[in-house]
Amino acid sequence: MTSVLIVGSGPTGLTLACDLARRGIAVRIIEKSPQFPRSSRAKGPNPRSLEVLEDLGVVDEILAAGIAPVVMRKYRDGLPIADTHPYEDSRPTPDAPYDRPWLLPQWRLEEILRARLAGYGVRVERGAELVQLTQQDGGVSATLADGSQLEARYLVGCDGGHSTTRKLLGIPLAGETAEDLVMVCGDVELDERAGLDEQAGLDEQAGLDGLNGLERGVWHQWFDEDGGVLLCPIPGTRSGWWFQASPERDDEGGLVQPSRESFQRLLDRHAKIPGLRLAEATLLSTYRVNVRMIDRYRVGRAFLAGDAAHVHPVAGGLGMNTGIQDAFNLGWKLALVLNGQAGPGLLDTYEEERLPVAAWTLDITSDRLRAALEAIKEPGGGLDVVSTPETSTLGLGYRWSSLAHSGGDERDHRDSRLRAGDRAPDAPCRDAATGAPTRLFEVFAGPHFTLLGFGPSTAQALRETAAQHGDTVRPYPVAAGPHGLLDEQGLARSAYRITEDCLVLIRPDNHVALTAPATDTQAVPHYLAGLGH
Repeated sequence: MTSVLIVGSGPTGLTLACDLARRGIAVRIIEKSPQFPRSSRAKGPNPRSLEVLEDLGVVDEILAAGIAPVVMRKYRDGLPIADTHPYEDSRPTPDAPYDRPWLLPQWRLEEILRARLAGYGVRVERGAELVQLTQQDGGVSATLADGSQLEARYLVGCDGGHSTTRKLLGIPLAGETAEDLVMVCGDVELDERAGLDEQAGLDEQAGLDGLNGLERGVWHQWFDEDGGVLLCPIPGTRSGWWFQASPERDDEGGLVQPSRESFQRLLDRHAKIPGLRLAEATLLSTYRVNVRMIDRYRVGRAFLAGDAAHVHPVAGGLGMNTGIQDAFNLGWKLALVLNGQAGPGLLDTYEEERLPVAAWTLDITSDRLRAALEAIKEPGGGLDVVSTPETSTLGLGYRWSSLAHSGGDERDHRDSRLRAGDRAPDAPCRDAATGAPTRLFEVFAGPHFTLLGFGPSTAQALRETAAQHGDTVRPYPVAAGPHGLLDEQGLARSAYRITEDCLVLIRPDNHVALTAPATDTQAVPHYLAGLGH
């Protein structure tokens, strides 16, 4: 019997599998498709997901494989009229090293995560389709389409919006479908040599210099009163583009099914670039705006994560990212329970924390969709309006959670930006022993809790924590030295809004678990003893 069976090998399932495997949990991950999808789909991780992926040890590969967001060029009647860059003025800060999302096709992100998972000796089992599951004391039995059975102590459905797991658990995906908001999508290859002379002439007429056909460093957005077409370059390809458009309709008003021929007609109608041809169009789909979510994340020993639990408008790019962050919330909790370091009640906090986040995600993406639909009515309007500080999800936390403990007088924390439940910020420091530069995120990375002791009066609490909890909690003094982390610029204190000595316990998913007075030697033991009990 394996410890955790994961159904679905998209970014959500792979994130969870990597997190569990590095914690020494026996995990299996199955995928019903006999081949790994080559779909680009999601356009890449947002800033908070990049922090998660750094903790998993793959962010450098992801940054190398993708590109920063590109200029959005808006057209009207085929002519370019405005260039905007929603992240032009943003910069990384000491407490938030990733200031923008990263463009990367989903298939490439999945390749990177699969390689990481293989390093732990775990590989995705393809062609394994779940058709039935039963639960009993101590485990879950999953029946596959070929009649074989897999036994696991826990099962997590990460199998997308049409989740078989969700249906087998009898959990409805409640909400609504906006039948009038429809988009056709696909990955396309363009013969970009065709039509460049004609386009150069149009650019000259428009008084714009330096525009030679479809530049690869631009997200082209043609919006007209009768529809639009979007082409965004797919990183890692020579001539691949994400294609999104309002659909064609037939003489009776019915939707024309997506095809290369239909995409070509849409491109001709809106881009108006003579001779520009689609060489290929694959992974064609029709997308309808759904705003739906489940009302519970858990049934017994089975859980749901990612699109299996929530679907919403694509505006803001939060679909894949919410799934990655679901997985990061669940992984450490499953591991602690399976290793006997926490009671089973800890698993209830997954739903407690992530269900409100799903509801928020539906609200923010619906709001951003409305903003985009309004913006494109005017020449020069485009998708830049969907990118807001909220869609970075750096501000999401769990202050309401039963796992968020503020020690001492709660009034001391009421006006602070940072409270128990919040995302734990980064900050540059130095290793006092070696003098080498490091960051709090490097200290946090891995399956452990981290106890930061700000100021010399935390020394006894740090020593006792180290003696009692071993690798479960790694204590670090944050002071002027000679041990622990040197906060020479005061950036760690600034990020955590520390005005006097105190203890800050960081969860394995890099959220603040506990704040406590500097001399409270019992705060951390009491917190850990109460997990799930």
